[in-house]
Amino acid sequence: MTATESASPALAAAMIVPLAAPLAAAALVGAAGWRRATGYASVLAAAATLVSGAVLASEVGDGALTAAGPLLRADALAAVMTIVIGAVATLATWGSIGYLGAELAHGHTTTARARTYGILVNLFLATMALAVLANNLGVVWVAIEGTTIATAFLVGHRNTPAAIEATWKYVIICSVGIALAFLGTVVLYFASVDAAAGMTDTASGLDIDTLVAVAPHLDPDVTRLAVVLLLLGYGTKAGLAPFHTWLADAHSQAPAPVSALMSGVLLAVAFTTLLRVKVVSDAALGTGYLRTGLLVLGLATLVVAALLLVGQRDYKRMLAYSSLEHMGLLAVAAAAGTELAMAALLLHVLAHGLGKAVLFLSAGQLQLAHGSTAIADARGVLARGPLLGGLFAAGLVALLGLPPFALFASEVGIARGAADAGLAWALGAALLLVLVAFAALTRHSVDLLLGPAGDGPRLALRPATAAPLVVGVAASLVLGLYAGPLGDVLTTAGGLLS
Repeated sequence: MTATESASPALAAAMIVPLAAPLAAAALVGAAGWRRATGYASVLAAAATLVSGAVLASEVGDGALTAAGPLLRADALAAVMTIVIGAVATLATWGSIGYLGAELAHGHTTTARARTYGILVNLFLATMALAVLANNLGVVWVAIEGTTIATAFLVGHRNTPAAIEATWKYVIICSVGIALAFLGTVVLYFASVDAAAGMTDTASGLDIDTLVAVAPHLDPDVTRLAVVLLLLGYGTKAGLAPFHTWLADAHSQAPAPVSALMSGVLLAVAFTTLLRVKVVSDAALGTGYLRTGLLVLGLATLVVAALLLVGQRDYKRMLAYSSLEHMGLLAVAAAAGTELAMAALLLHVLAHGLGKAVLFLSAGQLQLAHGSTAIADARGVLARGPLLGGLFAAGLVALLGLPPFALFASEVGIARGAADAGLAWALGAALLLVLVAFAALTRHSVDLLLGPAGDGPRLALRPATAAPLVVGVAASLVLGLYAGPLGDVLTTAGGLLS
């Protein structure tokens, strides 16, 4: 398949399931409340999203499928991102069962708030799926705004002063970003309508295929304005500097499974929208225009992340600032824009999501045991809980990009792609900053894992709590050793974006 065509009923169902399954799970939690059974319904909804992504990845080829009117559109990029959402969400919702059980037992939440949590997490998954599968950039904007609404209440789940402060900071900063993205969408629509006026065979609007078709005919000045607004708007949601300040507060105060979803998936979903914009911008303005913006924001984000990681003393904030580092690296990869760099970027998104899910879920267990997220209060994790400490260490090795985990392969691919694109100077700067972040993460994590245990509590993990962590580590390891058919769809998606 080399063009956009209507999906068969079976493939149309695969495009609808990532939206319908979480909505059904949300309705079930709303009707029956939060309990283990409804928690596992959320896990099944996330797993259904993963399966749907795999089905789409096997069928889309280098073209695209449309469904529902056609309101939905699936190409290789959408298929990969559906897999990312499903994979990380499966781990996060699975981990939520034990996490919320402990929260209820410790009195940190109530049954009413647990019900709200279950509803909002599933709505969060549905809006992210819509953001990557929507055929219209206006609908994408609505979906991204929907993720802000759902996650704002999740960040404030514990209803503590710190959580409420983080919620307001998140809402205000991201609302500014989403407003800029809205203005950029409107301006791009104006340019599209004007360009399509003389093209009788092309419909006007914000549909992805339409924008790609009319891109060479877009007014350059109007398009430049639209691209800048969209870069700043969705860059805010993706956590790129200088609009990153919401990220550490929100991730540190949100429940651990929500932090895993925000760090491992939400940032990448927002960045995926920038990749869609990049295809249009490159065709309309040449590759140099958006490349400059991505390099500036990407390297600035790496600088901020490296500096903040050096002085970090809170393990959840440490993981949040690590997300900044990886988003900066993605921006550099997108600036390179070669097929290899874009394929490696998408592999990096999936590998980072898996590793960060393991680490945030592990961090949630540490927070429950110590009532604190300070590294000084949780030292000696390996001595007090070998299983939890070992899984955290494995997740850290995966996150640091050491072989044989998948992030090693993705970072090598990004480096080769940047070199092929003639960005040796940017690559050198990025690698230096990544090395600083690597050293800081290693030093803090060694202190957390191997520091003096003191009289801290034992850190025993129940099998049901350990299971998603083990699966996450195993998935990241397998992905690093053998990408299998996933490698083909990553290459195809890289070709579509390059």
